[in-house]
Amino acid sequence: MKNKYLISIIGPTAIGKTAVSIPIAQHFNTEIISGDSRQFYKEMAIGTAVPSEEELTAVQHHFIQSISIHDEYSVGHFETDAIKLLEELYQNHDTVVIVGGSGLYVDAVLKGLDDFPKVNPQIRKQLKSDLERYGITYLQEKLKELDFETYQKIELQNTHRVIRALEIGMGTDKPYSYYIKNAAKKRNFIPIKIGLVADRPIIYDRINQRVDLMIQNGLLEEATQLKEFENLNALQTVGYRELFQYLNQEITLDFAIEEIKKNTRRFAKRQLTWFRKDSEITWFDWKTKKEDIIQHIEQQILNHEKNNLSNNP
Repeated sequence: MKNKYLISIIGPTAIGKTAVSIPIAQHFNTEIISGDSRQFYKEMAIGTAVPSEEELTAVQHHFIQSISIHDEYSVGHFETDAIKLLEELYQNHDTVVIVGGSGLYVDAVLKGLDDFPKVNPQIRKQLKSDLERYGITYLQEKLKELDFETYQKIELQNTHRVIRALEIGMGTDKPYSYYIKNAAKKRNFIPIKIGLVADRPIIYDRINQRVDLMIQNGLLEEATQLKEFENLNALQTVGYRELFQYLNQEITLDFAIEEIKKNTRRFAKRQLTWFRKDSEITWFDWKTKKEDIIQHIEQQILNHEKNNLSNNP
């Protein structure tokens, strides 16, 4: 049986993953799976920087604005759905591309997730009570003490994820990070991992420019339309949370925009921390020619095919 390949294009937010992934997918005449958990939601187009109509037309994309903010959708659901889709795509393609900055979601497809043990529901109830009483900072500090590895990686302003990590750590004899690290499952494809990176000032400048562009394109209006749903898990994320604070007259608009930039920069730092622990990723400067990255991928595929022939004469 011929090998199947999954090319993952990862890196921090605003680095240009979409711009790189499209020519790669076109070269291999294949389709793209989005591994960006924020881009799943139909109602969150501007604040999640979904690909443009032109980009979506250039290559068939999957999991872009595919569900509603009102739907319950976890990384476990994504793993199941993505693996099912890959099985279908591999009937017509030898290679598929997955793109995203959500390390947990990309890893769920590449490696799989372990089944988390059940925990006492009272723990979550207590954590939610602590959130209301003491605020998110209290829970963040609690996570830092209990599971520093997860604390370094997740989006700390996302209350749903912080509570999830805490309830696993408090309700079992092992931290949340243990279950993530020990989750590798056998897959029917060979991963080829490509990372995009730039010097930190460049990343931060690109983030700042992207936020300004989002504001120009109507992010405030989008947040205003979603204001009544601000407590939904999907909206506990950078870009919306800060604007909800402005709409609640807690902060000024200028301060909200600066907070979006600052929190996005922090998120990018955590993304890099997550990805850099993976020694299988080949890193390229964000300005690297697409042809050079494609050449590297082709060489990787060629090497695997040669090894396959030698092991199966």
